[in-house]
Amino acid sequence: MLLSKVGAVVAAMGGDRFPPALTSLLQGVAPYTYTVIFGYCGAARPLDLYDDFPASKRRIFVSDYQEGPYLLDPFYLAATRPVAAGLYRIRDLAPDRFYQGEYFRNYYVQTGLAEEIGFFVDVAQDATVILSLMRDERPFSNREMKALGELRPVVEATIRRHWVDLPARFDQSSQSKQGLAIESQLDRSFHSFGDGLLTAREREIVEHTLKGHSAEAVGRILGISPGTVRIHRRNIYAKLRISSQGELFSRFIKTLGRI
Repeated sequence: MLLSKVGAVVAAMGGDRFPPALTSLLQGVAPYTYTVIFGYCGAARPLDLYDDFPASKRRIFVSDYQEGPYLLDPFYLAATRPVAAGLYRIRDLAPDRFYQGEYFRNYYVQTGLAEEIGFFVDVAQDATVILSLMRDERPFSNREMKALGELRPVVEATIRRHWVDLPARFDQSSQSKQGLAIESQLDRSFHSFGDGLLTAREREIVEHTLKGHSAEAVGRILGISPGTVRIHRRNIYAKLRISSQGELFSRFIKTLGRI
């Protein structure tokens, strides 16, 4: 049965039946709720290559995500580093306070997922495909992760072959302008956030806090003590006249909305 599904995936490469065939193969090993396949290339807006969301869910998982929150997504941030090809749990790539951070509480929690895992596949010219498997009831077991991991050679080889043209899909001419513009705007959004009110160090604190790092982690990144980080956070709130990370997140997302 498994071999026949693998055969169906190989046979479907290059056609519209490929993503559903690949989904069927993976579902046969470890049943899950939703599939989404995003293409990433630099700071350009992600491409939704395939998804099986119902209409009621697609706005949250795709449309809203593409409008800016993807820039704080642990999978996106990992793809831009980049990480080695493989199968990852989102919690393995997320900052230490991801589940207490405002990206999770203000955006990701709306998805209602129990867990998200993803196959990272480097395609060509810095383009990456991430095949996400999502569950809304329970996390994937270690046994299921192992079984899915055994399919990595098939997943990676067929995705690379099927989406070999991914860099071209981003439209190189517009990407070189728009992608760099987004990257430049993102950089300005972090490093000029609260311009005229916040210091350069305070803006660094904002960036790492919004990405989900704890005071301890921010301290290690910046070479300062956690206590100093907390003092900076209090000063940031006072200068911006806000009282919570939720307000900080909302103000930053409004900035992204102008990209």
